[in-house]
Order: sequence, then structure tokens, then C-alpha cells
Amino acid sequence: MGLPPAAKEHTITEPNESRVGLYIDFDNIVISRYQQLHGRNAFQRDGIRDFDKSAPDADPEIAARLAAATVDFNAIIDFAASFGTLVVNRAYADWSVPVNAAYQRQLMSRAVDLTQLFTTTTRGTKNGADIRLAVDVVEDLFRLPDLTHVIIVAGDSDYIALAQKSKRLGRFVVGIGVAGSTSTSLAAACDEFEDYDSLPGIEKPAPAPTGAGAGTSASGPAKRASGRRASSTGKADTAETTDAADTADAAPEKPATRSRRVTIPTFSHSDDAPFDEPEPAEDIDPQTVATELLVRALQIGHAKGDADEWLNTGTVKNQMRRMDPSFNEKPLGYRSFTDFLSSRSDVAELEEEGPQRLIRLRPGAAARR
Repeated sequence: MGLPPAAKEHTITEPNESRVGLYIDFDNIVISRYQQLHGRNAFQRDGIRDFDKSAPDADPEIAARLAAATVDFNAIIDFAASFGTLVVNRAYADWSVPVNAAYQRQLMSRAVDLTQLFTTTTRGTKNGADIRLAVDVVEDLFRLPDLTHVIIVAGDSDYIALAQKSKRLGRFVVGIGVAGSTSTSLAAACDEFEDYDSLPGIEKPAPAPTGAGAGTSASGPAKRASGRRASSTGKADTAETTDAADTADAAPEKPATRSRRVTIPTFSHSDDAPFDEPEPAEDIDPQTVATELLVRALQIGHAKGDADEWLNTGTVKNQMRRMDPSFNEKPLGYRSFTDFLSSRSDVAELEEEGPQRLIRLRPGAAARR
């Protein structure tokens, strides 16, 4: 006896439904978040790796700092699920470490496969997650030919080659990282890149504390401007990252923004394999960067057709995301892409034609910039 028609509808999988693989470099995202809030090298300085908040002698101040830096993996998983059905859902870490073990219940409730990385040296599992995650992704790309999306939760530039390889094999690659500890080269290698802070449901971080109460020395990097977001790979001491957020104290009236980050590649390293000299810092206004990106996208759109042709706003946004996968209007202070475009009326004209919104570059706008 066959199933009723209604039941049959629920047993059939849509043939064109996207199938998503989510791969989380757990240490990278947890340590990066902690250091984003509490300063560069704060994770090592506070001894978080071996800190057990349930111990009788646990420092309550460190416990409070750790709680403030808790990563909401539900928000990450929900965002990943917006691309399609999650068929691979893995997190890589040494789950015997107390700070990692505290997340086990939350992750297991979301059917995350907890991949154990055993410590093989006294310095921890250096590059362990990077290599294991990359090997698993490449294996899954060939083992699961219907996998359409690869989502990498990490900011480490070690994953650039993995993102590029996944794209060459026809997958849509999404990156998720913490602002200030993400390689710009990794963001460029993805089809789409999101800051953790911009995910739906994530509250914007408070400025890193300064002064004696911050638990830093007078000469420590965390004593810099409270707007500074520190850099971390989640594995060892990292080269310093610069961000347009450094100017937050000088211009407090600006809305919370996400800039085009000027970031030192965040390779895992040790004292005997340090970084090259850091790149010079640049103060870049993220609003200006976004406007320039819009102008370039419109110029490209007009170059493909009539110079005065009206372009679909959705097409323009897709072009902007292809040019800069980290572009997102919401961290710039706009509720929608239309609001963002309306704020750029000096360089672009908007017009509504039925259900469509159209846009074109104002004559001479590019020359004025």
C-alpha cells in the first residue's frame, strides 16, 4: 500500500537542494574571540587552555572574562544551515581541554561531529586542526559529489589553498572568522566571507578593557586603544593585526562598522619560525571603502552594456560580493542593501520599476572621487 500524497511530499528530497559541509577550526574561533575582547595574546597570558572554572581555586575574574568571550556556535550553525541541508558538521579540537569540553553539550545538541585532536607535543596540537580539517574537506569533495557548499569557520591564512581548491572543484566556499584575526587573503579566496560579529543574533563586542583591571602589564599590547581588535590564530603567539577599528576612540560618533581589514597573514608559527616584518598600518574608513566598491561594481556593470543602462540592484550586490566577499551592508549601519544604496545618492541613482529596484552610476561620479 502506497503512502498518502501528503506523506509522499515529505519523503522526497528536492533534487536541486543545496548540501552543505560545515568545518569548524574550534581553537581558532574560540581563541580569536577571547583575544578580540581581551587583547592580543590574552588567551596565553590568562592561561585559558588549562583553566578550569569549576575548580575551587579558579580565579573569578578570569572566569568572568572567559564567560564574556563565549562563542555562540548555535548562531554559526544556523547561518550555515541557511545555505542548505547540513550533511557534514564537524568541529576539530582537543576535547579533553576544559575550555573546549565546556562546549560539548551545546555542540552535541546540534549534531556536531566532535573530531578529537590528540596532543602530540608539549606545545599542543600545532597545525593539527589545519591539516586534519583540510584533509577531511578534500576527501569529502570527492566522496560526496553532491556537496555544493563548503563552510570553513576559521580566519587562518593556512586555509587559503583549501578554499581555492574547493572553488576549482565547483563548490561555493563560505568563510566565517573573527574580526581582527582573519587573513584578508583568506576572505578574498572565498566566494563569501562573514565576520562572526555580523552573524544574526550575535551582539557586538564591548571594547577591550584597559587599565589595571584588564590584567595586562603597562607595556602589554592590550593596553592600546580600546577599539583595537587583537589578532590570533588560536594556536600560538601571532603577528599583530591592524584594523580600522583602531580609530574608534577618535571618532566615537560613527556607527559600528566593519572595515576592509589590513591584516598580517595568520599562519600558525612558533618562536623559531616567526612572521616576517608586519605590514605598515593603514587607517581606512570602511564607509569610503564600501562606496568605492559600489562605484567599481557599477562601472563594470555599465561597461558590459550601455553606459546609461539601469542595473538591477541584486546584480550589483552580487558583483560587489564577488569583488570583496567580506562586503556586508549591515555592519556598516544599514538595515538593507537598498538603505545602503540610498545613502550613496551622490554617486548613484535609484529607481523603482514595478517589483524591481534599479540603479545606475551618476554621470561624472567616478571622476569626482
